[in-house]
Amino acid sequence: MGETKAGVWRLAGSLLLAGVLVSILAGLLHAESHDANDHPASFTAYANSDAWTAVHLGQFFGMALVCAGLVTLWSALDLRRGARAWTAGIGALAAALALSLYGALQAVDGVALKQAVDSWAAAAEPDKAARFATAEGIRWLEWGMRSYQSFLLGIALILLGAAVAMRRRVSRVIGWLMALSGLAYLAQGWIIGELGFAAANSLPTLIGIIATVIWTIWLAVSAWRMKETTPAGHLG
Repeated sequence: MGETKAGVWRLAGSLLLAGVLVSILAGLLHAESHDANDHPASFTAYANSDAWTAVHLGQFFGMALVCAGLVTLWSALDLRRGARAWTAGIGALAAALALSLYGALQAVDGVALKQAVDSWAAAAEPDKAARFATAEGIRWLEWGMRSYQSFLLGIALILLGAAVAMRRRVSRVIGWLMALSGLAYLAQGWIIGELGFAAANSLPTLIGIIATVIWTIWLAVSAWRMKETTPAGHLG
């Protein structure tokens, strides 16, 4: 148990940091309206977006890197028995499920919704109401999928964060920040499920982004500073 598996830690840290950076960049390019729950304004912005498909593919790629990083982190923790092993294992499973649901979410948001809003924008006036209703139905489906994906990702971050803090290969604070970002995702999941993309979601989203950027950078730096072997119990 003296091995830190430094190479696996480095891979996990690199995947997580790369995923967060790709996700942030893709998010900055996402077409928006002043109020995401104002569907006519939002759908108009989406219909006018030429980068919609590329942006959502970028978001999916970013989330794939993040979830791959979380599963790799589970491997790096090397917990083989007891409650800590179960905690980390369930966290890794939640991360894998979160990625699966995110893929379905991006198919709805990145493909189906775009086709629906384009059809609405191009429709003749008598057909606009029906086209709008179709797009709005897809939007509500997006709310549901985003809500449950946020719950799963939040659970993954909380459980793996707790395992990182208990394992003590890197600073415990990294694990607690992971858990904080997980709690922010749980709050986002609840708010989106209840209210959609409402202003109430701004604070947990901001907290989640700040906490995630901090712990991913800290984890990547700590992993790349690891030696190939260290005594068991080293704090990193």
